[in-house]
This record gives sequence, C-alpha cells and structure tokens, in this order.
Amino acid sequence: MNQTTSKSSLGEWSQRLLAAIFLGGQVLVHLLKGKIHRRNTLEQMAAVGPDSLFIALLTAIFVGAVFTIQVAREFINFGAGNVIGGVLAIALTRELAPVLTAVVLAGRVGSAFAAEIGTMRVSEQIDAMLMLRTDPIDYLVIPRVLACCLMLPILTLLSLLTGMFGGFIIATNIYNLSDTVFLDSARNFLGMWDILSAMIKACCFGILIAVIGCSWGLTTTGGAKGVGQSTTTAVVTALLIIFVTNFFLSWLMFQGTGSAFLQSP
Repeated sequence: MNQTTSKSSLGEWSQRLLAAIFLGGQVLVHLLKGKIHRRNTLEQMAAVGPDSLFIALLTAIFVGAVFTIQVAREFINFGAGNVIGGVLAIALTRELAPVLTAVVLAGRVGSAFAAEIGTMRVSEQIDAMLMLRTDPIDYLVIPRVLACCLMLPILTLLSLLTGMFGGFIIATNIYNLSDTVFLDSARNFLGMWDILSAMIKACCFGILIAVIGCSWGLTTTGGAKGVGQSTTTAVVTALLIIFVTNFFLSWLMFQGTGSAFLQSP
C-alpha cells in the first residue's frame, strides 16, 4: 500500500515537473513576443523585492557573522588572520549570498505564488480568465517570473554587503582584527567575475522559483487540501532544483584551480 502510494506520488511529481519545464518554454515564447503586463509586473516586483528585504538581510547578517566565528579562530591559529575578510567575501559572493537569498525567496515568494494561483485554479478563476480571452501566462506567470528575475539579483547584492558587515563586526570586535586588514583582504580576493557569477546565479534561481511556484499553482487540483499540498511541494521542489542548479553553475563557473589566494598579498 505504501509502495503504491509512493510510486503514485513520484509519478505525479514527475508529471508536474515536466509541466513546469513546459511552462518555462511558454514563458520564453511569450517574452520573445513582447507580451508583458507592466502593472502586474510592478506589483509583483514590490512583493518580491521590498517586502522580502528585511528577512533576506537579517538572514545574511547572521550568516556572515556565524561564518566568521567558525573561520576566524582556525585561521588565526594558523597565522592566516589577514585572509579572513577575503575568505568571507569569496564564500558569500560565490555561494552563500545567492543560494541563501534564493532559499528565503523560495519559502516566502514561491509558496505565495503556488498558493495564490492554486486558489485561483480550484475556484475556477483561471477558467473565467480563459473565457474572457485573457491568457493566464501573460497575466499571472510572466509578471512573477520577471519580478523574481529582476529583484533576486538586487536582494543578493544587498545580502552580500550585509553579510560582509556582519562578518566585519565579529572580526574586528571579537577577534580584534584590523578593519583595514579585513577590508583589504576582501578587496584583493574578490574579482569582477565573482560579483557577476552571483548575479547570474541569482537570476537563474529567480526564474526557477517563479516558474515552479506558478506551475504548481496552475496544476493544483482537489480544493483547499490540494492548495496546501501544492504549496508545500512547490517549496520543496524549488529548494531541490536550486541546490542541483547551483552545483552545475558552480562547476561551470569555477572548475579548475582557483587563483583568489594567489592574488592576495
């Protein structure tokens, strides 16, 4: 019984994932045709960006502080305290800032997309839109995709700065590291490609979060219970896809031997 239920759930999840891939293709086609609902896009940008700013920055400052606590003691013991700022900058820029900001958005925004559109699906509002010759992709999906694609890189950049600030406070006040040494190390370690890679990752994650949330909402069935299940599954799927995509993006962008340490004085 349990095996049958598990196989059924896996099969349904696979079908919905294929539907999400198909929806992503539809979004691309519609965007190439210039079909953008500007007012809805601006509303979604406000929901994704400013409304998510506080929780994203709060997460970033504590992540930067905790990372510094874990790294500083060991590096100082090995006589490498002058590279703590650079190590934190590299970790935040390449991985922590884009991934953790995307995780925050997946939990807050992706779930909201799935719940909102799922409710519209089970209450037949989307059917009414089709009867009025309004394409749900143009009106509902594309504004959310654009909002996440545009706002997540900005949130990631702000999270990076906030995380560096959290690490700076810990390094200078608890471990008595010179502020000049910390900041010089970060500047010497970071390159333009590191910042650009974080923006590319954030943009990709934003698209994935929006497409998965909207797709799970559009494929919702079963009334209120179905909306709850779609919301939960959309968040879990978005997190899984973010981690998998992050691996491949990191492998493509940073494979081979690095040179950040060699560039530092």
